[in-house]
Amino acid sequence: MHALQYELTLPADYDMGIVRDRVARRGHLLDAWPGLGVKAYLIRERGIHGSPVNQYAPFYLWNTVEGMNAFLWDGGFQGIADDFGRPPVRQWTGLAYEEGVAAGAPAVVAVRHRRPVPDGGRVGERAGEAVRECGRLAGRDGAVLAAAAVDTARWELVHFSLWAHDAPGEDGEVFRVLHVSAPERDRLPRRRQW
Repeated sequence: MHALQYELTLPADYDMGIVRDRVARRGHLLDAWPGLGVKAYLIRERGIHGSPVNQYAPFYLWNTVEGMNAFLWDGGFQGIADDFGRPPVRQWTGLAYEEGVAAGAPAVVAVRHRRPVPDGGRVGERAGEAVRECGRLAGRDGAVLAAAAVDTARWELVHFSLWAHDAPGEDGEVFRVLHVSAPERDRLPRRRQW
């Protein structure tokens, strides 16, 4: 599994209805994308859930590198680059994925928690802690799914979770979910990924 995200931070007075309309019109285009486990179309709005910014920041969980690369180089991403400019794209290597206790429910919000991998100790122990945290998140009331991944260039862990209710009570940035494309969600490898 590979995680990917880009963030488009928009002006404070930006009409977020434009992003909502864009997702309503175009979100379905990835509903059958080969190699895509999950794409959550996410926004943050200034002043809501503590957000200091307006932002469009979709988050992806990929089953295959080929699917991810086809998205980046052969089509899907070009629309973002054409309409908003080419943003930096963050990528993380998957550590764990779990279906949540509310797996069949529609996602309302997402939480992304990024933190550095602490110095000291064995890196495998730190990765094991991230896997256990993924399982804890998935077991919480209202959890739709949870994933953990790591960027080894920055030694940064990311925990990403989707929730069926508006107040998950977890640390991290909270995003509103506008749409979820999940053509290969059932193929995402479960639990620890090594």
